[in-house]
Amino acid sequence: MDERYTKNTYLIRKKMLKLFGGVFHVFGPDGEAGAPIFYSKMKAFKLKEDIRLFTGEDMGTELLVMSARKALDFSGTYDVTDSQTGEKVGALKRKGARSILRDEWLILDTQDREVGTIIEDSMLMALLRRFATSLIPQTYNGTVNGQPVLVFKQNFNPFVTKLNLDFSMDTGGVLDRRLGIAAGILLCAIEGKQQSY
Repeated sequence: MDERYTKNTYLIRKKMLKLFGGVFHVFGPDGEAGAPIFYSKMKAFKLKEDIRLFTGEDMGTELLVMSARKALDFSGTYDVTDSQTGEKVGALKRKGARSILRDEWLILDTQDREVGTIIEDSMLMALLRRFATSLIPQTYNGTVNGQPVLVFKQNFNPFVTKLNLDFSMDTGGVLDRRLGIAAGILLCAIEGKQQSY
């Protein structure tokens, strides 16, 4: 396993002023004080979402692919594949109708069995964000088989999307970190379209 996947904490930052597609920098525990350890790019003008994770901005080494199964699917399922081995890591499925009021994703294993969830912190806070103000930072909690495995916390910044990812509660390594990092990028890319952070 690449040592980049062994960190307990990450910071995912969406690039500002990107008109088409999406660009994301992923930093390790040092945050923006350190150099990005991953670079991600979402292709523009694609009917089916296609997001790639690379070792750097030169895009010389591709690590992961997050690809939607269907075009323009509100309840989309995104397969996460390891580009180095060609093996499927798992999948992430957005609960479309439920996500209108409160963001919810399912974590699927390599056989598409539901093993966990990633859910926005509370219905009340979710409703306030959608109908009163987008200035309340989001928090998402992830579980696998009922066990907490990660937390995403959005930084308060109305101009730049930044999401902190914390795996520290997953002491047994229940969730593949590649799937957690992919989930963070999808949250910034997909959920970020419905509201301006």
